[in-house]
Amino acid sequence: MLLGMSALFLAAYIANFIAKKVVVQGIQKILMRLPSARNSALAHHNVIRRLANIVPALIIMNGIDSVPHLSEKIIHLFQMIAQTSIFLSIALTFSEVLNVFNTMYQKSPNAKNKPIKGYLQLVKLMIFVVCALMILGTFLKKDVFNLLAGFGAMATILMLVFQNTILSLVASVQIASYDMIRIGDWIEMPSLNADGDVIDMSLHTVTVQNFDKTITTIPTNKLVTDTFRNWRGVASAGVRRIKRSIYIDQNSIGFMSDDELNKLKDFLLLNNYLNKKETEITEFNHTLMSQAKYNQRRLTNLGTFRAYVDFYLKQKDGIAKEELILVRQMQPTSVGLPLEIYAFTNTTIWVEYEAIQSDIFDHLISILPEFNLKIYQAPTAL
Repeated sequence: MLLGMSALFLAAYIANFIAKKVVVQGIQKILMRLPSARNSALAHHNVIRRLANIVPALIIMNGIDSVPHLSEKIIHLFQMIAQTSIFLSIALTFSEVLNVFNTMYQKSPNAKNKPIKGYLQLVKLMIFVVCALMILGTFLKKDVFNLLAGFGAMATILMLVFQNTILSLVASVQIASYDMIRIGDWIEMPSLNADGDVIDMSLHTVTVQNFDKTITTIPTNKLVTDTFRNWRGVASAGVRRIKRSIYIDQNSIGFMSDDELNKLKDFLLLNNYLNKKETEITEFNHTLMSQAKYNQRRLTNLGTFRAYVDFYLKQKDGIAKEELILVRQMQPTSVGLPLEIYAFTNTTIWVEYEAIQSDIFDHLISILPEFNLKIYQAPTAL
């Protein structure tokens, strides 16, 4: 019996070695050399390797009854284990085939507008459910259709009794599959007054410690059905956005005189800019057919200030120079003309971020009078 078992498992091992090291690797090398994109995708995925796992299982299942002095129970046990391995290998092979199909589809132009990953995951779920039922039927020695009928009746009762648990379980699987939340992530969910770090994740709840040190407990399924914001991308990028406006009093906006221009040339950041603009304006005005005053180009204090802010941000310490830096004029409002600052700091630490942002606006608000501009402030009764 021992010699027979040893010979059987040795034959299964040799067959597995030949299938994996010789046949599978040979087919993969051939597919890699072929120009077709489908063949390349098959070579990079484990479709052939998954299918090769059937070979040793077939040898054990068909050869176990040839081992002498083995009882019928042991033979049936080994056959059921081998058959289970075959079912699982087939299911994993179909799963890899669907992965190959998804990889090929993502290269098509329609992939961004019409993704099919969710549908393929549903098909995978159905395949593994059928595989689990077939494995269960193998061990219980019952027909799969009878198991499906009993499973349907039992599932109805379980869904009524354990409804919340099932919803939480499905949500937990989705959260883990899509990597939506990790412990340590900063999430923001205004509908449940959650704004802080995730400190615990369980089947039914996700615990968030808010920045005011209060604790918010979120049902797991709410993270799938409701909207929330995860700030993990900010931490991984290493930068954080500044998007804030200064509201300029529109009555203070106007053309600049020569004296004002000469005064602003003392600013190192504006010297080259003003000289360049003066040259452009002079050349433009000389080409005008009419020399009427309203036809001539002139510099405005707001445009000059906007250029100054742009130069200031590009040389400011703490600003990520490789990211977008934008100073733009927004739609005028009843409370002034918004001048928006759009930039990114090179740190995500909250204290440092606020310090950099405050330094920028402290400087800009203080230097506004040099451009004869004023910040809008609602009039108060005397």
